[in-house]
Amino acid sequence: MSGLAILIPVALLMGLAGLAFFFWAMRNGQFEDLDGAAQRVLIDEEAPADRTPSDDEDVRGKANNAEA
Repeated sequence: MSGLAILIPVALLMGLAGLAFFFWAMRNGQFEDLDGAAQRVLIDEEAPADRTPSDDEDVRGKANNAEA
């Protein structure tokens, strides 16, 4: 029974903290552009101009040789 005297206030404080963080995120605009974030996941970014696919192959080749 004494455990409930500790757990209930702790649960209420955690719930209030979560609610406070939610309202803080709302006020700071974290939920303004949900569709844009979903679309950015699907966009393929181009590789930097100074790197070529052969550079990646060289790196993988060196890593494979280092493991052996």
